[in-house]
Amino acid sequence: MDKNSIHGMWSSRLAFILAASGSAVGLGNIWRFPYLASDNGGGAFVLIYLACIVLVGLPIMAAEILMGRQGRMSPVNTLRKLTREGGHSGGWTVIGWIGMVAAVLILSFYSVVGGWTMHYTWLYIAQIFGGPPISDPVATFTNLLASPGTLIFWHTAFMAVTVAVVAMGVEKGLERAVKFLMPLLFLILLGLLGYGISTGNVGQAAEFLFTPDFSEVTGDTLLAALGQAFFSLSLGMCGIMTYGAYLPRDISIPRVAVAVSATDTAVALLAGLAIFPVLFTFGIAPAGGGPGLIFTSLPLAFSDMAFGIPYAVAFFGLLFVAAWTSSISLLEPPSAFLVEMGNLSRRTSAIIAAVFIWAIGLVTALGFNVWQNVRVFGRDLQGAIEFVASDLMLPIGGLLIAIFAGYVLNREVARSQLSHLSKAGFAIWRFLICIVAPVLVLVVLGFKLFG
Repeated sequence: MDKNSIHGMWSSRLAFILAASGSAVGLGNIWRFPYLASDNGGGAFVLIYLACIVLVGLPIMAAEILMGRQGRMSPVNTLRKLTREGGHSGGWTVIGWIGMVAAVLILSFYSVVGGWTMHYTWLYIAQIFGGPPISDPVATFTNLLASPGTLIFWHTAFMAVTVAVVAMGVEKGLERAVKFLMPLLFLILLGLLGYGISTGNVGQAAEFLFTPDFSEVTGDTLLAALGQAFFSLSLGMCGIMTYGAYLPRDISIPRVAVAVSATDTAVALLAGLAIFPVLFTFGIAPAGGGPGLIFTSLPLAFSDMAFGIPYAVAFFGLLFVAAWTSSISLLEPPSAFLVEMGNLSRRTSAIIAAVFIWAIGLVTALGFNVWQNVRVFGRDLQGAIEFVASDLMLPIGGLLIAIFAGYVLNREVARSQLSHLSKAGFAIWRFLICIVAPVLVLVVLGFKLFG
């Protein structure tokens, strides 16, 4: 096995954990997970979610990391190397292609949404210096979506800060960024949590989120928890595989996988404890989650609460940082691939990948206004891209990763990469990756297609 990747290496276990956690922690942790928990039995949902993390998330994440560390290249070329060395069919490289194409498509619309967080952060910073208040949040958000120029400007700005990090490489770019951004994310989140506690409603929020109500648990609850566990950890898009390529040999894969999963879950739970007290204080219903809650409902509270403007700056800054760390991991696979295949510099490769993805993102930006009446698969343009990339390609990619790691990859290779596991631990991982994870991922995929 090659000792180092041509792209660079993480300097420590902490660096990898911060980077992989940044990939996993995204907007969905902050605006989707708390709502899902509250609407699906509270603590019962959290317990089911944790079980899904153990049964599906951890095994597939470990598989992605070990495949990346064994190949030491971008996902496509890692699969080429693994299949060549093992004498397997070259068709398995489709795993890398699915992951990379999914990452490109997801980043194309994620950058547009990330631009929203930058736009709102700017709007509230401007208010600190005498700018106009957001008196009608619904109109403000509607006007944003209706303005192609504004959407494209912030989409461009968000892609620019993303490529600025990736272009500098693993050590000088990715590692330096996550070592600053992830602590910043937790610092902002803890500050928001402190404000939530000061409202006196954090107990109500905790009860809302964590009190188990198994009467609310249905088949849909199980599917929601399973889907959230899979998608929240960024599995199937090969970003974790790419980061695994930069992981030093002596670091335990199971330990870092557990640390990343725990960090991802902690952010989601803390976000709920920070946001829901504010909602309860101002009588805002949390049902629905998503952009409607974040960009139209919460600004109503910001305008009335003490220190509402600084709180809003911190809140949308939190969203921006979460989106930024995720977007970095989405841009890395195609950038690394171009470096390997085109004899291009890291900077040139990152810029080419970013411009290409930015151009695809224009479809999403214009789909909210100029092309708002266009429908594909019965969805608007952003919804159609998200359906193909997130609902289809990610579970298919995750399923193929599980099958490849469990049935195709040389067992001695997997055992060598997971050497920190005991014999019994390795046997458990094999059982989960060969049987349990594929079955449950098939359930998610079937639900997305036919549910």
